[in-house]
Amino acid sequence: MNLIKLKTKEEINKIRKSCEILSKMIGYIGKHINPGVSLLELDSLAEEFIRDNGAIPACKNYGNFPGTLCLSVNDKVVHGIPNKYILKEGDIVSVDSGVILDGFYSDCTYTYGVGEISDVDKKLIQVTKESLFVGIKKAVIGNRLGDIGHAIENHVKKNGFHIVRQYCGHGIGRDFHEEPRVLNYGKEHTGVLLQNGMVLAIEPIVGISTGEVRVDKNGWDAFMKNGCNSAHFEQTIAIFDNKTEILTTFKYCENE
Repeated sequence: MNLIKLKTKEEINKIRKSCEILSKMIGYIGKHINPGVSLLELDSLAEEFIRDNGAIPACKNYGNFPGTLCLSVNDKVVHGIPNKYILKEGDIVSVDSGVILDGFYSDCTYTYGVGEISDVDKKLIQVTKESLFVGIKKAVIGNRLGDIGHAIENHVKKNGFHIVRQYCGHGIGRDFHEEPRVLNYGKEHTGVLLQNGMVLAIEPIVGISTGEVRVDKNGWDAFMKNGCNSAHFEQTIAIFDNKTEILTTFKYCENE
């Protein structure tokens, strides 16, 4: 527990500002996700947006990752390196990114459909997003990390999909990835007790017919082993004053 860096209200306020820029950027990118657009074009737009807002792309050069965005299309699960791939009608693409503002990190992911997508992909995206909010509802004072993971996995399984267990959420603040690890599965009433000052990135990743993954030789691109599609949603939350606040938002992605 002593490895978990609890944040002050002032630090959470700074993370909130970082989250606002990130949320706007992911919504901005969503407006450019159309058939005929390349992943490199999207990545360039994202970097420009972040820097124009006085922030720094958190992913770029993080562990030698070359892009501002992790762009994972269809059966690519996470950490997709932006490349020359041209989006086509029916693709789904997760846009995962982070921002550094005033020394504080934010993290957020949204999965978009490209044009008209299949019914099963629509359900996959909907259930994955629902599972995120089901998990966030459990991220309250008095609960434990296992309550979050259990709720996420239970929602995913009852809808016929599969959690990708190789990847999980994490603490966040002055570093991109801090303790604790936030698993998307687990047992109720187990794990670290949630308390004021925790800032967490919760991020369910879900596959249609399996949760098994293989990683490309480049060390980043992760694919579903059997080629099925996957979806990914993530938000940064803070627990303080005995309440929970979602610091990122999807309102810019959904035109709310």
